[in-house]
Amino acid sequence: MPIDESRAFVPVRIAVLTVSDSRTAADDRSGDALVDRLTAAGHVLADRRIERDDKSVIVARLHAWIDDPEVDVILTTGGTGVTGRDVTPEALAQVQDKEIPGFGELFRWLSYQTIGTSTIQSRATACVARGTYIFALPGSTGAVKDAWDGILSTQLDSRFRPCNFVELMPRLLER
Repeated sequence: MPIDESRAFVPVRIAVLTVSDSRTAADDRSGDALVDRLTAAGHVLADRRIERDDKSVIVARLHAWIDDPEVDVILTTGGTGVTGRDVTPEALAQVQDKEIPGFGELFRWLSYQTIGTSTIQSRATACVARGTYIFALPGSTGAVKDAWDGILSTQLDSRFRPCNFVELMPRLLER
């Protein structure tokens, strides 16, 4: 699918949330990979935080960014597995208006090509919440690279044809 160079590129304001009990700004490689990719693509880093694996803390951070007019998209990394501390999908479920099931399906299909059946352990997901896109990615650097390079780089590019998430942004709050 092509990028239509005759269309204007529209930078998107993206907040990055790393969900982890153990990572710090010094060793957050998956968050770094997302920031590097989104800024290299011409988007704006609106904010970046690390929050612990606690559903109420994650929900509070999501609500703050959803309500911030300077944030169009939220990318989370971490907390999408199946262990007891993995609660990012449950946090998204508390804030979402509409789920985007195709994101998780496509992510797992792409991931399967890299890690085989281990991709079944990922609960990567996406939604729209009060006009803000939220994409929950696994915490590994490889997974965030797969998600950005294989899905988000084009869907967050206003020039991507035949359609993309950016061109729908003005209509997300329609009723």
